[in-house]
Amino acid sequence: MISGAVVHHPLDPDRYTVIALIGAGVFLCATLLNEFVLKRQRPSASKVVAIVPASPALSCGIGMLSGGMQHFEDFPERAAMLIPFGPALSFVAYVLRYDAASWRSIIGPTGLLVLVTAAVVFVGLRGIAADMAAESGGGHSHGEETTGETEAAETEDRHTEDAGTKTPDASPGAESTKSGAGEGEGGHAEEGHAH
Repeated sequence: MISGAVVHHPLDPDRYTVIALIGAGVFLCATLLNEFVLKRQRPSASKVVAIVPASPALSCGIGMLSGGMQHFEDFPERAAMLIPFGPALSFVAYVLRYDAASWRSIIGPTGLLVLVTAAVVFVGLRGIAADMAAESGGGHSHGEETTGETEAAETEDRHTEDAGTKTPDASPGAESTKSGAGEGEGGHAEEGHAH
């Protein structure tokens, strides 16, 4: 729910916001059940403060990555931002959720590696997205180009049909009465003349 909502959000913001909130709520309820209800040892207050906001953030980060990868061809520019930002958010949320005491690792060598990797992936995917937009004539249109091509083909067919039916539809002149009637009726006209 989260991955689909994150990717498709611009299409219908109200609808996909609700879907994302429901998905995050389900994830949070599962976390509370797993961490507080089913566990024999209750976590401390500081652990609760770390777990509750970090869990939805972790689910959103994973959703951004998976949704961006699934729909890259559909939304290349948006997915180019979601794919690198998703793992970065997931990393921060994971550290805060599972080992809040080592939050300094976020700004340490591991965090720097995640940041650099995200930046490289972002630049690379933005380039790919720009190439895809250039090839498709200025971005993804979700069917508009196909409709335009179909309309152009139908218009061309109409012109061809009009050109082909114009001559028979035209009223026969003096010459076409003599030659056209004989050709069109194939022998019956000649019989008529014979009578």
